[in-house]
Amino acid sequence: MLLSTTDEDVLAAAEALAESLNEVEPALTDEAFTSTLLECNEAISRATGVDYSSVCEAESDCC
Repeated sequence: MLLSTTDEDVLAAAEALAESLNEVEPALTDEAFTSTLLECNEAISRATGVDYSSVCEAESDCC
């Protein structure tokens, strides 16, 4: 399956976000990291119209 430019842009942004989260995680408490992650999920959901937090449940090993 070929991705459109929009899809590729979304994937690139998600990868950049993951890298940024990995960089800040050691400096944050668990509570602060979880809060930051939830804020990111909300921003992604608003931007894409997809309930990002439900794509992969926290207790799942799919991500």
